[in-house]
Amino acid sequence: MDSLITYIQKDFSNIMSYTIEHIQLVGVAVVISILIGVPLGIYLTTNEYLAETILQVASIILTIPSIALFGIMIPILSTIGQGIGFLPAVIALILYSQLPIIRNTYTAINNVDPNLRDAAKGLGMTTFQRLTKVEIPNGIPLIMAGVRTATVLSIGIGAIAAFIGSGGLGVMINSGISRGNTNMVLTGAIFVSILALIVDFGLKAIQTKFTPKGIR
Repeated sequence: MDSLITYIQKDFSNIMSYTIEHIQLVGVAVVISILIGVPLGIYLTTNEYLAETILQVASIILTIPSIALFGIMIPILSTIGQGIGFLPAVIALILYSQLPIIRNTYTAINNVDPNLRDAAKGLGMTTFQRLTKVEIPNGIPLIMAGVRTATVLSIGIGAIAAFIGSGGLGVMINSGISRGNTNMVLTGAIFVSILALIVDFGLKAIQTKFTPKGIR
């Protein structure tokens, strides 16, 4: 334990550098995932057949081992000179994030109380107004649960992305394994876990803030 603490103190600046790289990698992937997944989940509530197909495809993607997905993308992205590094890692994290975000958004909108929709229609709200003022606010807890799951998942898988040169805390874990340096491996794993806990706590706070008081 003492050697681990000493290692962290001595190499703290490098650890922070890897942590920032990890945050950048996961942050870009999660933001893009939300921009794709939430609108898609909302749209799928209007097309049940397409919803089933998209959710099955997203489920299949999530079952692909991450290291295999990275391996699949290397030859594809090599055609544009991006076979390894940041881009394939971001694409992989986006693909893995889609199922929890799309499914939770789709379920959240579908589960809104029909009486609330009828009341909104009775007030003369347009489809867009019902969506933004009734359906999304009432679905926020479930939508945010999907975002939180996707984010924590991405933080974990992001460590494996170091195998294709994406940087981040996975570099410490990989280097530690290669050198037989247990402190390095443990430090990488601990900081990945701490990062996941902090981000999840922050997202939970955002979820609470934007959830209407009546459904908390």
